[in-house]
Amino acid sequence: MTMSTIQHSREEILSLMQSIPVAAIATSAGEKPRIRMMHYAVDENFNIYLATMKGDPKTVQMTNYPSLSLLIHKDGGDINESREVEITGKAVFVKDAVEREQALALTARTSPVVKYLTETGNASVLDCIKVLPDTVKYRIFKEIVQGMPPTVVEFPQNRRVVSDWHLIGMKMKSWIMAVRPSSLTASMVPILLGTAIAWLTTGTLFGGLFLLTLLAGLLIQAGTNIFNDYFDHKSGNDEVNREFVRPFSGGSRVIQLGLLTPVEALVGAILLCSLSAAIGFYLTWARGPAILGLGMVGLLCGVFYTGGFNWAKRGIGELLVGLNFGVLMTLGAYYVQAQSFSLIPVIASIPVSLLIIAVLYINEFPDYTADKQVGKNTLVVRLGRQRAVALYMAIMIGTYVSIIIGVAAGALPVAALLGMVTLPLAIRAIRYARAHHSSSFDLVPANALTVTGHLATGLLLTLAFVWQALGKGGLAYILIIALLFVGLVFWMYRYIERQKTIFFGLKQAIGSR
Repeated sequence: MTMSTIQHSREEILSLMQSIPVAAIATSAGEKPRIRMMHYAVDENFNIYLATMKGDPKTVQMTNYPSLSLLIHKDGGDINESREVEITGKAVFVKDAVEREQALALTARTSPVVKYLTETGNASVLDCIKVLPDTVKYRIFKEIVQGMPPTVVEFPQNRRVVSDWHLIGMKMKSWIMAVRPSSLTASMVPILLGTAIAWLTTGTLFGGLFLLTLLAGLLIQAGTNIFNDYFDHKSGNDEVNREFVRPFSGGSRVIQLGLLTPVEALVGAILLCSLSAAIGFYLTWARGPAILGLGMVGLLCGVFYTGGFNWAKRGIGELLVGLNFGVLMTLGAYYVQAQSFSLIPVIASIPVSLLIIAVLYINEFPDYTADKQVGKNTLVVRLGRQRAVALYMAIMIGTYVSIIIGVAAGALPVAALLGMVTLPLAIRAIRYARAHHSSSFDLVPANALTVTGHLATGLLLTLAFVWQALGKGGLAYILIIALLFVGLVFWMYRYIERQKTIFFGLKQAIGSR
C-alpha cells in the first residue's frame, strides 16, 4: 500500500468515513450508471460493508458488474471545510458465517433496517456485501481550489481482473433471471396432465415424446416471458412501474437493470421460440399435423400478448393465457401420446386454465397504476382494483366447482377430488385479495397462495390420472411420483415464502423506524 505526499493520515480519513452513515453508491446498469444512497460500515482496513434485501436491484447490479464507486460527503458548514471521500473498488458477497455476522453487526450501527432485522432474527433476508477498495481519495474543498491534489490511498492487492469465465457466468445468470424459472410451472403442469390422461386412455407412455413435448413447452414459455419483457420495455410499461412486487409482477427487470440489452432480449426470445418451433415441427412429422396448428396458436398468442396485436392491452390477455397454458397445452400433450383428440383432457384442463388465469390476474393488481398509465388495459385496469376482486373470487371458486362437476359427470376419475385439497389456499387468497387489493406489499400472500394453488392442484389432478393408469399394482410408483410432486410443491412454497419474508421484513423494518 502506498500513500500520496499530501499530509492527511489514514486515521483522519477513517474517522470521517466512520462519522458519516450514508454514502452515494454508483453501480453499472449496462450502459447506464445507477446511483443510490445506502447505509454502510467501514473497518480499519478500509473494507466497506453493505447490507441490503436479497434480490434488491442494487444487489443484482453488483453481482453482474462488481466494479463500483462510493462517494461520502461531509458538509463543513463553511464550504471551504467541506470534505469528501471517493472509493473505487469491487463488490464481493460475504459468505463466511463469522465475517457475515461481524459485518452485519457493523452495518446495524448505521442502518436502522439492518438493526431491526438482526434484532428480530430475520438477518437471513439480507445480502451482505463487502467492497474491496483499490483506491481511496480524500479531498477538502479549500485544498481543491488551491490546486492541491487529493490524498490517495491505494490497495494494489485488490485490483483483481474479472475473468472472462466470471463474466460468462454472470451473463448466464442474467438469462436465467430473464427466463423466470419459477414461472415455468405454468407450462409444465398442463403437459404433465395431458400426458397422464393419455397414459390412462391408451395404456401406453412414450417417454421420449413426453420429454420433447415438455421441453418445447418450457422453451416457448421462456421465449414469451422474454418477449413480454421486451415489449413492456418498448411501451415504457416496466420503466414507469414502481409498485411491482418481485417475483409476482413487473417482469424480470433484466432490461431495466441493464443486465441484458433490449436487442439481446429480443434475439434470445426469438431463439428460444425457434427452438420450440423446431421441436414442434419434429413432433408434427412424427405424430400428426394437428400439433402444428396447436403450436402456432400458442406461439402467436404468446408473442403478441404484449407485442403487435397486444392482447393484454385489449383486455383478452387473461383469457388467452388460460387457453394456452390450460386447454391447448393439455390437449397438445395428450395428442402427442394418443394421436387423437378427446373431451377428457379438455374437461380436466379447465381447473388448470382457471388457476393460471387467476395467477396472471392477481399479479396484475400491483401493476395496475403502471398498466393504466401506458394504456395497457388489462381486466384489472378496466374494472378497477376493488371491483376486480369479485372476478378473482369467481375464478377461484369456479376452479373447484369445475372439478366437482367433472367428477360428477364421469369425465374425471373420483381421485380427481384430490384437487379439492387446495381449496383452503384459495379461501385464504381470496381473503387477502378482498382486504389488500390496493396495497401491493400486503397483497403478496394472495399472489403466493394463487401460484402455489395452481401448481399443487395441477399436480394432484395429474396424480389422480396416474393413479388410475397404474392401478393397485403400481402403488410403489404412485408413492414415488407423489413424493416428487410434493417436493416440487415444497420447493415452490419455500421459494415464495422466501420472497414474502423479504418483503414483509422490509416493511416491518421501515414501519418500526
